[in-house]
Amino acid sequence: LEDVKTFTYLGSIIDEHGGSDADVKARIGKARAAYLQLKNICNSKQLSTNTKKFPPIIGRFVPFIAVSAANCINIPCMRSAELTEGTPILDENGEKLGKSTVVGRRAVSQVVLSRILMASPGMTILPFVMQSLEKQKLLIRYPWLGAPIQISLVGLMLSLVTPLCCAVFPQISSIPFHKLEPDVQAHIKEIRSDRLPSVVYYNKGL
Repeated sequence: LEDVKTFTYLGSIIDEHGGSDADVKARIGKARAAYLQLKNICNSKQLSTNTKKFPPIIGRFVPFIAVSAANCINIPCMRSAELTEGTPILDENGEKLGKSTVVGRRAVSQVVLSRILMASPGMTILPFVMQSLEKQKLLIRYPWLGAPIQISLVGLMLSLVTPLCCAVFPQISSIPFHKLEPDVQAHIKEIRSDRLPSVVYYNKGL
């Protein structure tokens, strides 16, 4: 949610000072719409009421659900052009062969999953750790230590998990040629009739 909020704020500055092309403005508009939808969800009275009915440990997982939902909306919005127009596909030498929406969907899905995995340790394991620590004498005597301890643990987890989750899928990934949409296959056959690639490559993004 904060990622979308930050992007929309920067987008507003770009709009005010001009110099933003149609594609950037379109993405800013979609980001604003996504932010408003997420804000309505997070501020929903029904969500707050339902959350209070569950044990405290369940309430600790609400941020993870919100972050996962934000990634599922934010990333596809930011990369909507790849979903509609396609992601560039390359041969083994890095030469562009065209664009594929099949590859676009795969790349966006991989990034969404990586982002969710990136947030999961700090938002799924940490609640249990903090619940246990809060019962210890130190935090009972000094409850104000809870916040800095939690922030430190989140930072530690992110520093370890971020590179691992970014590497779950190769930065330059591949897909078999036969899994591309028929029109893209036909286009590649026209321009590469002499040496048809068995696989094509794409940059999945971050």
